[in-house]
Amino acid sequence: MPKNKPQGLKRILIYLKRVHELFGLRKMLREIIFDSTTTIGKLFDIILMLLIVTSVIVVVSHSVPVISSKYNILLYSLDWFFTVCFLVEYCLRIYAAEDRKKYIFSFWGVIDFLAVFPSIISLIATGRQTIQVIRILRLLRVFKVLRMFTFVSEAYALAAIMKASMHKIAVFMSLIFVLVILLGSGMYVVEEGTPGFESIPASIYWGIVTITTVGYGDISPITPLGKFIASVIMLAGYAIIAVPTAIWSFEIVKFQNKKSNIFCANCAAENDNKNKFCTECGRTLKS
Repeated sequence: MPKNKPQGLKRILIYLKRVHELFGLRKMLREIIFDSTTTIGKLFDIILMLLIVTSVIVVVSHSVPVISSKYNILLYSLDWFFTVCFLVEYCLRIYAAEDRKKYIFSFWGVIDFLAVFPSIISLIATGRQTIQVIRILRLLRVFKVLRMFTFVSEAYALAAIMKASMHKIAVFMSLIFVLVILLGSGMYVVEEGTPGFESIPASIYWGIVTITTVGYGDISPITPLGKFIASVIMLAGYAIIAVPTAIWSFEIVKFQNKKSNIFCANCAAENDNKNKFCTECGRTLKS
């Protein structure tokens, strides 16, 4: 029995050492995969961004019949290569994540999932190109990678401007929604029997196309009153398009005049420009 105690203690020490090694490996992977502030983390993000862009090019190229028929084997092989790469990366992210459940169900976790498993299904099942298009969602991760560049503060500024103008834009879009319903209903009455105006929804479609000055030309009024109303709507469309631009311009000027605040590149928290460190995460602020 006394001889077994050192062996038991030795096994426990070996087990603890292995756990420590695994913990060290997990911590190292976390720094590489999730921390874009380190040199190796930036290198990983750059390689990942190149893989994502290249994989999207492959998916787009595969949809072109001329390219697909000529380089089908090459594109198919590249599909497998990128699928394996993204699968390994996804597994490593789950392993290295501090909170695995939180990562899996997070926005970026779902995007990573959609970039991997539909690709595997599409490579095995028939009609794979239709499902393979889902991989293009992976391109959204490029915006995550761009966090390491200096223009991240401008991105947060743009997000703040969009948020500030959201209420006004929502009111404006509600007004346009009501307006196209009224116009569509009115044109349905005026152009009764004209091709394209057989129903109120079809007339509303014409109203949307006309008021946005797109003008497909697939539906057009033929009565004098209908033509007059269409002319007024088309001219008013230019003024209507200018409204969102004016709202955005006002918010941009307002934001630029608000020089007392800057945004943290790490957590996007708003800070006074006199602060050297973020009040939320403690990171160094760059003005």
